[in-house]
Amino acid sequence: MSSTVNSTRAATPHPSGASSGVLSGSGVVVQFVLLALAWGSSFLFIKIGLEELSPTQVVLARMVFGAAALGVFATATRSPIPRDLRLWGHLTVVTTLLCVVPFTLFAWAEQEISSGLASIFNATTPLIAMVAAAVMLTSERLTRERVVGLGLGFVGVVIIIGPFGGLGGGSVSAQLACLGATTCYGVAFAYLRRYVAGRGVPAASLAFIQILIGALMMILAAPWVASSPVDGLSWRVVVSMVVLGVFGTGFAYVWNTNIVTSWGATNGAAVTYLSPIVGVALGVIVLSEPLTWNQPLGATLVVVGIMTSHGRVHRVVRLRSSIDE
Repeated sequence: MSSTVNSTRAATPHPSGASSGVLSGSGVVVQFVLLALAWGSSFLFIKIGLEELSPTQVVLARMVFGAAALGVFATATRSPIPRDLRLWGHLTVVTTLLCVVPFTLFAWAEQEISSGLASIFNATTPLIAMVAAAVMLTSERLTRERVVGLGLGFVGVVIIIGPFGGLGGGSVSAQLACLGATTCYGVAFAYLRRYVAGRGVPAASLAFIQILIGALMMILAAPWVASSPVDGLSWRVVVSMVVLGVFGTGFAYVWNTNIVTSWGATNGAAVTYLSPIVGVALGVIVLSEPLTWNQPLGATLVVVGIMTSHGRVHRVVRLRSSIDE
């Protein structure tokens, strides 16, 4: 899923949910690279899918393929399916906020803005998740570093939108839709930690149920929201939807869990810094999308804001000071 699950500590299920235990160093690195590629390329595949499908049809396809992939994985690993109806109710809320609504908003927005710009907006998720966690979770507080990080991220978002000189790179409504999607992610992560985490359910099981519920929701709603005629599909669109669903919406969650288990949530969050780079690069190289100066500048401020809020900038400064001494 292009939602950055490891982008905030509040969003990360307990490591006991990992499906394959602690991996070797090289295995974790490989999965880290695959995760950055999967989430960074998701916006490219959405853009390609929109060439022949409606936004809701793109969401339907990725949810169905993602559920199928995770179903196979859960079966192969014999992950237990919980029977607690209350948990299923909470996961319905989570999948609505973490999948169905934000996926739809991003797909709708990419009709008006580039895939690279959408990936940049997606990088704001950890900052918004921090605010949501501070509001919804008593254990989370906005420290000075987090407030500074949020301020830098806010300035970065303003620069990305580019209200000066028409540099926004697309309609304001589409860019606001992207921010609406990341807001959904942030609220979902806090909800996930408050009502779902700590129940001892394996992460693979939680992921499968979330994507399965989302797929069923889209299938049931399809006659009303995804019924526009499709006059044949090119191999380009079909492959994009399969890859988006299987990897960007399915296995990415498993890779994320393994990385967090082996490296910890803070180190695992580094994928947040790489995903927009991958997204922008693919948009420029594959789709020849334009890139204005304010977009990478704003994205850099957002990434610096995330690093500041995670305490990384402070640790780097302290390390340099100790070396100088």
